[in-house]
Amino acid sequence: MNRRDFLKSAMIGGAALTVPMGLDPILTALVAAEKTDLAVASGTPPDKITRAAIDALGGMKRFVSRGDVVVVKPNIGWDRTPEYAANTNPDVVAAVVRLCLEAGAKTVKVFDHPVSNPRRAYKQSGIADAAAAAGAAVSFIDDRKFKDMQINGHSLKSWPLYTEVFEADKVINVPIAKTHGLSKLTLGMKNWMGVMGGSRGRIHQRVNESIVDLAIFIKPVLTILDAVRILTDNGPQGGNLTDVKQLNMVIAGTDAVAVDAFGATLFGMKPAELGCVRIGHQLKLGSMDLEKMKIKRITV
Repeated sequence: MNRRDFLKSAMIGGAALTVPMGLDPILTALVAAEKTDLAVASGTPPDKITRAAIDALGGMKRFVSRGDVVVVKPNIGWDRTPEYAANTNPDVVAAVVRLCLEAGAKTVKVFDHPVSNPRRAYKQSGIADAAAAAGAAVSFIDDRKFKDMQINGHSLKSWPLYTEVFEADKVINVPIAKTHGLSKLTLGMKNWMGVMGGSRGRIHQRVNESIVDLAIFIKPVLTILDAVRILTDNGPQGGNLTDVKQLNMVIAGTDAVAVDAFGATLFGMKPAELGCVRIGHQLKLGSMDLEKMKIKRITV
């Protein structure tokens, strides 16, 4: 926690003790948001439920300050159109970009390291056009911007990572919920493979430990899970519409483990069945105990 965030938390905490609830609607909303662990918004269209989920956490101004350079990291891994649920929903990404700019961000950068041909993946996913129209600086990965970094994790000790992630003031993770043949599911923590250089397949031997190491190292301020459509089989690439389930849902939270734990339940899994969730909980990156959380549900 930096000095500004510490002072803000102290002010909110102190105010909660001294100001009667109901006298200051803005303060009341902020205090309520601070106590919300997860926000789950359902309905249509995707941009409205994205905004509703973030508003339930206190609004984007809680996470993005005026003048910030923000990285919004979606999943743009595959040459698939949105209905196949292989990439993050473009309307969700665009909504996050707009909210960051409304909060005063100087620049919002959107990029990923696709498995498919980058130009086709960016175009077919709809994300490049939607994010650019919302005001984002959309770019392809530049291999010259990978730098070996000392992660010092339990599995990953060092790895070439994309420097623009670490040069930004704030990083927001915007994954999609879908199945994965190796890790069972790919949700928020696994989305960080998109900022890795080198031979990413090498981490597959200890994929759950590795992606938790990455999540601890990168420290996003917010995770926004796209479950507008989820891919229930043949992930992560998909390709058959019968494997897609429409949920019209967005889940947001500051605890990456909690977001992924909730994501597991969308597939009929218990959080502990997902290796990265279990390990992240054990290493105190976050909590998988959904029963103990305040989950705010909103219907749009």
